[in-house]
Amino acid sequence: GRSYTFFLCFPNFMFMLISALTGTQPSTWKPHSPTESSALNGPQSSMCPGQGRLLAHIDWAKKKFEVVINSFAVQIRTWWLNILVDTGSSNFAVAGVPDPDVTSYFNTELSSTYKSQGIEVTVKYSQGSWTGVLGTDVITIPKGIDGSYTINIATILESENFFLPGVKWHGILGLAYDILAKPSSSVETFFDSLVRQAQIPNIFSLQMCGAGLPVSGSGTNGGSLVLGGIEPSLYKGNIWYTPIKEEWYYQVEILKLEVGGQNLELDCREYNADKAIVDSGTTLLRLPQKVFSAVVQAIARTSLIQEFSSGFWSGSQLACWDKTERPWSLFPKLSIYMRDENSSRSFRISILPQLYIQPILGIGENLQCYRFGISSSTNALVIGATVMEGFYVIFDRAQRRVGFAVSPCAEVDGSPVSEIEGPFTTTDVASNCVSSITFHEPVLWIASYALMSLCGIILLILIILLLIPPRCQHRYTDNDVVNDESSLVRHRWK
Repeated sequence: GRSYTFFLCFPNFMFMLISALTGTQPSTWKPHSPTESSALNGPQSSMCPGQGRLLAHIDWAKKKFEVVINSFAVQIRTWWLNILVDTGSSNFAVAGVPDPDVTSYFNTELSSTYKSQGIEVTVKYSQGSWTGVLGTDVITIPKGIDGSYTINIATILESENFFLPGVKWHGILGLAYDILAKPSSSVETFFDSLVRQAQIPNIFSLQMCGAGLPVSGSGTNGGSLVLGGIEPSLYKGNIWYTPIKEEWYYQVEILKLEVGGQNLELDCREYNADKAIVDSGTTLLRLPQKVFSAVVQAIARTSLIQEFSSGFWSGSQLACWDKTERPWSLFPKLSIYMRDENSSRSFRISILPQLYIQPILGIGENLQCYRFGISSSTNALVIGATVMEGFYVIFDRAQRRVGFAVSPCAEVDGSPVSEIEGPFTTTDVASNCVSSITFHEPVLWIASYALMSLCGIILLILIILLLIPPRCQHRYTDNDVVNDESSLVRHRWK
């Protein structure tokens, strides 16, 4: 998947370049002692930060691109870790034992400040999961916020499809709300701890750069993570804000989608089934199945390619052209309308094909191959990296809103590949496109356990009744006729 090299920024403080996906320390950092500096075990490696004819389709393993890598480095006492930044989860977790796909891990036994809480925690994502132990330790963020801060941290002891081959990061930083924290919302999140202890404003912002760049290989893309405010140099034009509908994920309200300027004409509730969220931890733009099908049909209908393999839309194949050709002019612009803070108005964010028709490295000498940066989803519309790479995104938790502004790095060959326009009237859409009943994950877990308990009680009663011998045996009479209408045999499973 993509990787990014983030600047970690703080308003009114000096910028600091953070080495993403490397095991090396900044030149200004020195370990306090040989023993403590070895707590991050493992080898220390580094990574260097038109018209055309479709030539081929190549089968592709979609699973390789399910996880987007948005990394910044954080210092736990004197050890540096490279962390995946995820606005779609809430736990801070790092590798705590050796793993074949992890270049380094955090050895808690060599940390004098680590305290285990002895609480097992398991977190599952759309792809992958991990199990670990909850604890606390001390972090510092050099050249940013002065001081040291105690935060909750889970050490990952087991994982499945979480650490991937060739992905040199050591953990994940969840920046969503505490209601999603595992094992319960009582676990204070990393950012909540920072806001409380460092007394910074309850807002952070994210710039992800990578428009038009290959999504695999050894290169890393740039980016910026701003904790506690907004950095004016990271955006152009105005910031447009949409309200946060629910404080769990960063749930927003989508009003409509356009492909090539043409409205899909779907009920706006389809776009929000069962939620629409902004998630930096998701690589693609993910759409509910009905919306995805409509988008694919509209793109195929408006593109200049007459015949296109269905495998490209599903993600199982790549589309390849001669290296001298650029296919982006063959595809339409995609626009997403969001409700403005003034509910009678809306604004739209648009991405050009350079963001959703994404080049892939290392396929052939004379071919340049591309993947489709949009996929279907069973339970959400997810604005992931495919869209976020076009914008500077502000997560203003204090005022319950998410802001979008055009990112200066969203350019290909000197031309911008993202746009923001507004305001537009909302008279053509429903006054509320989000279901009034939202089942948060903790509520669903409680309901599931309650139903399981009820089923267990009923099963126990049935077993007891089966074990008790009958005291009498009914003797059938002529009136006890078992006919097809009353018999379960008529309705048996076949």
